[in-house]
Amino acid sequence: MKIQSIFYIPILVLFCSCKVVPEPQLTNAYVETVTINSLQVSNSGSAFEVPVDSVVISITFSTEINRSKIDPNKIYIDNGIDTSFILLPENNPKTLTFKVRKRLNYYTSYKVFLLDGENLGVKLIDPYEYSFVTVLDPTPKFPVISDDSLLTLVQKKTFDYFWNYAHPTSGLARERYNSGDIVTLGGTGFGIMGIPVAIERGFITRAEGLDRMNKIVNFLSLPTTDKFHGAFPHWMNGTTGKVIPFGTKDNGADLVETAFFMQGLLTVQSYFKNGNTDEKALCANIETLWENVEWNWFQQNGQQKLYWHWSPTYGWDMNMPVTGWNEGLIIYVLAASSPTHPITKSVYDEGWARNGAMKNGKTFYGITLPLGEDKGGPMFFAHYSFLGLNPTHLSDAYANYWQQNTAHAQINYQYCVANPRGNYGYGPNCWGLTASDIPNSYTASSPTNDVGVIAPTAALSSFPYTPVESMRALHFFYYTLGDKIWGNYGFKDAFCLNKHWFADSYLAIDQGPIVVMIENYRTGLLWNLFMQNTDVQSGLTKLGFTY
Repeated sequence: MKIQSIFYIPILVLFCSCKVVPEPQLTNAYVETVTINSLQVSNSGSAFEVPVDSVVISITFSTEINRSKIDPNKIYIDNGIDTSFILLPENNPKTLTFKVRKRLNYYTSYKVFLLDGENLGVKLIDPYEYSFVTVLDPTPKFPVISDDSLLTLVQKKTFDYFWNYAHPTSGLARERYNSGDIVTLGGTGFGIMGIPVAIERGFITRAEGLDRMNKIVNFLSLPTTDKFHGAFPHWMNGTTGKVIPFGTKDNGADLVETAFFMQGLLTVQSYFKNGNTDEKALCANIETLWENVEWNWFQQNGQQKLYWHWSPTYGWDMNMPVTGWNEGLIIYVLAASSPTHPITKSVYDEGWARNGAMKNGKTFYGITLPLGEDKGGPMFFAHYSFLGLNPTHLSDAYANYWQQNTAHAQINYQYCVANPRGNYGYGPNCWGLTASDIPNSYTASSPTNDVGVIAPTAALSSFPYTPVESMRALHFFYYTLGDKIWGNYGFKDAFCLNKHWFADSYLAIDQGPIVVMIENYRTGLLWNLFMQNTDVQSGLTKLGFTY
């Protein structure tokens, strides 16, 4: 018994000495809110336009934290440069607020990481990640010049797309930069309206303008150049004149593109009509092309509407009527104006105006919109038909078209200022939603189809309607973004500041309206030329317009 007790006691002591007292469990926590310079950011979200020299991040947790137990290895900004931070006083025991110590780079993305695990006296149960992008460098990228000189510079460089990059055989406008032999009829129509501008402003001589117009008109007058009941296709080969299908069944006539082209031809005809013998010969050839378009044939067997497409192999299969409100007003005006194949007023009223169904009348941002879809749609609705057709005093039974286009532009502007989707850059200096390239695709941007992409043509082609707002946009595009979007042919097609994306493309249908509408704002030149045409005047009168 004595021996047993001798061994028993140490064993008991040993057992007692091995007992471990558990440490207190840390409270589980999660992040409730994060603000970066007062902008609330969700997990994996971003804050835009953050100042480079004063970045304050505030993180509120689900429970109280101990700021003295912060582990900076688990809360950090990863960007490749020193972004150590300074803790700021905070009254809320659940909130950590800190300021980035160093000045950051302009227009640069940074990520804030909160790793899971023990930190701040709590256990963060999930990791978090937040992003922010700093502001653009406001320093002018080019020497500041007068607004008048800047407008001329933009017109000159943009016109160069049609002058220097035209197809060498036909003189027609290439559909886009690097499109090779693909030329566009509508884009060419917009481009040739720039020829009177270029002559008047001294970019080219009158003889050079005449020579280019002869090249284009002679090419299109060839019997080997594809035409369908006098109408042209959307695309053709600039060397052969053969149609290049825009789509499987779109391998024939495109009445909308034809109208855009004819608007340009009639404008140029007015410019040269009182000139020398060679200029009058050009005008006679333009007249032949104009009179050959069988506008009423596109009523598809006598219907009270015009149809967009016809194919020699698929007939009317695309079956797409041109109905308002959109960019198509010029089609009906020209069709009514034709001296050889006109439509009647009933086709306009029933087909285009849909007996008044194209009216809107609602108010957006305090602005009443007479026609079309809510919030106006893409801005090209207010541009393409009105490069030559002067909306200043234009009215009919359905709208006053100056009010329509001005309202459309103002709504587009006000939407971008309101910026309901929180897109980077949108505001009084950066606005304009229309059809353009977007990252990896193409879309008709509008307030109801906003993908964060701004196209310079939208604001710049709206100069007649929004001169102050358009000038602010021009300053921003040229001076602030100029190193990113200005090139040999003026402004690139589009950009998305959210994604640091800047198009490297130029599109004829976007470049052309910039030259023309800036000139209409400055002098009214193209409006005056197109509206001189007596056929057009007769057509407008027939349709019930006052102008």
